[in-house]
Amino acid sequence: MPKTRFENVIFTLIMALVMVYGMIVYNVALNTGGVTGQTFLLALHELPIMVPVAFVLEFFVVERLATRLAFTVVRPTDRPQIITFAISIMIVCIMCPVMSLIATLLFKKPGIGTWVQTFGCNMMPMALIWQLLYCGPLCRLIFRLLFRRKQEMP
Repeated sequence: MPKTRFENVIFTLIMALVMVYGMIVYNVALNTGGVTGQTFLLALHELPIMVPVAFVLEFFVVERLATRLAFTVVRPTDRPQIITFAISIMIVCIMCPVMSLIATLLFKKPGIGTWVQTFGCNMMPMALIWQLLYCGPLCRLIFRLLFRRKQEMP
C-alpha cells in the first residue's frame, strides 16, 4: 500500500471520496425513503463539503490513532489482511461518530438525539460493512492500479 507521503495523500483522497460518497448516498436514501437515480445526484451536493473534512480528519488525526488502536489487538507478525481489517475497523469506529456529528451540525437539526440517531443508523448497517466489503477493497484496487510496483523476488 502507500509507501511515500505522496502515495498516502492519494490513497487517503481516494478513500475519503469513495467512503463519503457511499455514506452520503445512504443517508440521502434514509432521508428520502429510498434509492432512486435522484439519490445519487442529491448526494453530490454534500460531497464538496464532506470529502475535505474527511480527508483532513483521516490524514492528520485518525490514521495514526486507528493504527495504534489496531495494534492493541493485532501484532505486526499477523497476516497483512488481518492487520488491514483491524486498522479499517478502528478507522470506522473513530470516523463514523465524528463524521455523523459534523453532518448533524451541518445538514440536520442539531442535537444530541439527532447525532446519536445518525451515528447509530450509520455505524453498523452501512459504515462498517461498506468499508470492509466494498469501499476498502475498491480503493486498494484503484491505488494498486495507479501505483503499480514491480514484484519483489522471494
